[in-house]
Amino acid sequence: MKITINGKICEAAEGQTVLDVARANGFYIPTLCYLSGLTPTGACRICVVEVEGMRNLVASCSAPATEGMVVRTDTERVLAARRFIVELLVSCHPLDCMTCEKTGDCTLQNLAYELGVTASTMVGEKYDYPVDYSNPFIVRDYNKCILCLKCVRVCNEIQGIEAIKTIQRGFDTKVATAYDTPLQESNCVFCGQCVQACPVGALTERKAKGLGRAWETRKVRTTCPYCGVGCQLELHLKGEQIVKITAVEDGAPNKGRLCVKGRFGYDFIYSEDRLTTPLIRENGSFREASWNEALDLVANKFKQIIAESGPDAIAGVSCARSINEDSYQMQKLFRAVIGTNNIDHCART
Repeated sequence: MKITINGKICEAAEGQTVLDVARANGFYIPTLCYLSGLTPTGACRICVVEVEGMRNLVASCSAPATEGMVVRTDTERVLAARRFIVELLVSCHPLDCMTCEKTGDCTLQNLAYELGVTASTMVGEKYDYPVDYSNPFIVRDYNKCILCLKCVRVCNEIQGIEAIKTIQRGFDTKVATAYDTPLQESNCVFCGQCVQACPVGALTERKAKGLGRAWETRKVRTTCPYCGVGCQLELHLKGEQIVKITAVEDGAPNKGRLCVKGRFGYDFIYSEDRLTTPLIRENGSFREASWNEALDLVANKFKQIIAESGPDAIAGVSCARSINEDSYQMQKLFRAVIGTNNIDHCART
């Protein structure tokens, strides 16, 4: 089908929303509650657009594209509606951007700047929830929550954990666990998907607090070292120090998802007990050696054992932290080079 967006005729497929088609054709429509892969809810209304023939503005994230639809994304009526929504959110939002951990990476802050919202004309009640520091991984500050419900939906729809939901009604609505208990008393697995999905400072990484602003860090893509799945990570580095870790949204195989170890378990990198150079045992103690010396020693020992006792005197166990390609190369080394089938994998047991 074909729809027209800001005067441009665009092709659309069955099942696509107006937002999908607009982004595929290079049109910018801001969002707060939208996240690819989640069921659209139209909760924040920031993505509203004008559709010819419709009286009210339409939430583009949940409006299906239809044949002949004529859409305008940046009229004054649309921009005025977005400004009003941001003003509503700002009216009960803490304006502590100077000290907020999310500054520089906050979608609400960026929208306020983009739309020229410097203050709210509405004065009303403010939230006064105690900030929850009880969790070792996640800081929960629900004074900053805008009820986009992305955290609830990623927990339910992507992770399937259902650890959090909304409780109360009206102004008192908040995201919480069952009976509003701490996360560590719920069935939360601390994957951190809620933190990555949160567009504001309501959920932040406790370990990252005070280590660096968004503009001070650079991202380095790498592979998680914890198992053989090969999840794709982005290390947020300030200098050479890891500030935090996020998942690569379009990276296979995890597609933006991580477990608790992949997201929060990077402390071993800075452990004083970590081996950073090969060690060779001599006279009952270890001495540091170069990689060439260590590998030559291992190769010569293998040759000696094969010459004295045959290749079947050697066996190998591949680590589950290795990626599939490394495990393949290891079994090829044992079978084709050493000449034995004594090769196993620790995950098999």
